[in-house]
Order: sequence, then structure tokens, then C-alpha cells
Amino acid sequence: DMQGVVTSAGSEYLARNSPPAPQDAPCLGLARKREVHFVGKTNLTEFAVTVSGKNRYFGMPKNRWDGKHEYIPGGSSSGSAVAVATNRADVAFGTDTGGSIRVPAACCGIFGLKTTFGLVPTRGVFPISPKHLDTVGPMAKDIDHLVQGMDLLQEGFAGRYSSAVANQPSAGSIKIGRLYLDGTDPAIDKAIDDELKARGFEVVTLSKRFQAKWVQADKDGKVVALADAWINDEQYADKKGVTKMTKLVIDQGKMDYTLHYKDALKRKAAWQRDLRQVLNTVDFIAVPTLQTLPPKPPKWESSVAFEWLVFNSQNTVGINFSGNPAL
Repeated sequence: DMQGVVTSAGSEYLARNSPPAPQDAPCLGLARKREVHFVGKTNLTEFAVTVSGKNRYFGMPKNRWDGKHEYIPGGSSSGSAVAVATNRADVAFGTDTGGSIRVPAACCGIFGLKTTFGLVPTRGVFPISPKHLDTVGPMAKDIDHLVQGMDLLQEGFAGRYSSAVANQPSAGSIKIGRLYLDGTDPAIDKAIDDELKARGFEVVTLSKRFQAKWVQADKDGKVVALADAWINDEQYADKKGVTKMTKLVIDQGKMDYTLHYKDALKRKAAWQRDLRQVLNTVDFIAVPTLQTLPPKPPKWESSVAFEWLVFNSQNTVGINFSGNPAL
């Protein structure tokens, strides 16, 4: 929410039927206090429930990361990523329930930080999974601006970052756990491996056993995200002005809630424990945000098959399920 502005959540229905927000969401408090210049609110996928960045009512933000061709901007925080990539903003805020900051950041060639669950207040943010997955985080073209953005969400972050940099850690003293996932474009895996080697990090390959646990956590996180979307957005499922695509996602969430939701949540604590054990042996885990390069948008209205293809190409949801931060 921004005081005096309608919170549309990318939806024609909400844009036409909601009053302006009476007050700011608490996550904007520091930025307001420091008199940051807001240049506007940005577009997103309707209700933040799809991943391509397509929006039938408001249009799709234009992403030309190679300077020529148009690609999907990624979602759901598509407008925030494009605003930064096109120099319309130094920093943008986005939300990340299953990858909605990191996916558009990867698609648009910028940086995006999914914050630790519960670190930044989500009251006043359109809900998908406020009890389990929703987070707010910064997006920027470089790390310096990303730090500035995070300092607008958490008091003192920039100072702690500066202290860490002052310690001048060498790449050789940082251990990276490299996770390989089936279905990833080999060229993407090679690019990551080449960069890690060139920087001089100590790299260890994570086990197939952990890979299987990651894949299960990713599946469980998607179930929780979709089911919680149904719990929080069911009221809009029959409204005129809500797209057919969004209604299908809500319906899928109802099915996931009935069949898989409780079992998925039962596995959460074990996944958090397994991930913590791995992070006791390495400093970071390196894994591609997406299994493929961002595709070009379909010429016509986005299809279910296309959205599902992009949704299943992200490697991000397991970290939302654990609550850890990710860049």
C-alpha cells in the first residue's frame, strides 16, 4: 500500500473497485522517514500469482536485456525489475513468495534479494502466503544500490554490510556448495561454474541426496504457495475483471490445498533442518535462478502451457519454503 493510491495488485477488478490506501504499508516507513523520492508504483502479474510477467489489463513491462529482442520480464515483480534495468529507478521494492524478486531480476539482468521470512513486515502488502512464504525485498542494478535498498527496509543494514566488507574476506576463504538440478541448460551450469572458478572460490559439489531433498522442498513450496493463494484470493475467483489465467491458478490452489497442503507443511521442519546442516558445512549454495534463459513472450495472450513452463523453470521456491534469504 502507498497512501492515497489504489493497490491494484495488477488486477483490473481491484483497480476499478478498490479505494485508495488510507496509509502506507509499514515496509515503506524508513524510506518515507529519509524522504526518498518515489517515482511511482510498478506493474506486476495479477495478484502476483504467475511468473512470466504478462498482464492482460496493464500490459507487460518491456524487457530487452540484450538491447534488441523482447523477452519476458519475469514475475511477479516485473515492473520493479524493468524500472531498475531501464534506469527509471535506482532501487525498487518487490515481493517474493516463490521467486518473484529473483526471477525478474534474472530475466532483466539485475540483482534482487529475497529477504529472510519475517524480517521485513508484510502488513499492507497484497497477500499470497503471509503465514509461510511472503517476503519484501530490494532490487537494483548493482550490489551498492542493492545494499542501499535493503537499508531502506532494515535499519542499520548498510553499516553491517560495510563492516563485513572491511574484513576483506578472500574468495578462497569462502566455500560454495554447488547444487546441480536436472533439466537445467548445460550452458547455464557451465557459465556459473566458470565464474566461480575464475573468482577463486572453494567449490564443493552437493550430494544427490541433498538434490532430492531440494527438489521435494521445491514441490512442497509450490503446493503451499498455490494453496495459500486460494486461501487468500478465493474471494476474487468469480469476479468480473479477474483474468481466466488467475482464476485457473486459484482453482489449482484449491486442489493442492485439498490433496497436498497438510503433508507439505509437515515436511517443512525437516527441510529447514536438512538445509541448516548443509549450510553448516558451506557458506553459500550456488544454483541457477532459472533452468533456461528467459523466453520470448508469446505473440498472443499468454497460455496456461506457457505460464506453467515458466513456473516450472524456476529453482527458487524451496528457499521460500525454508525461510532463508537468497540473492
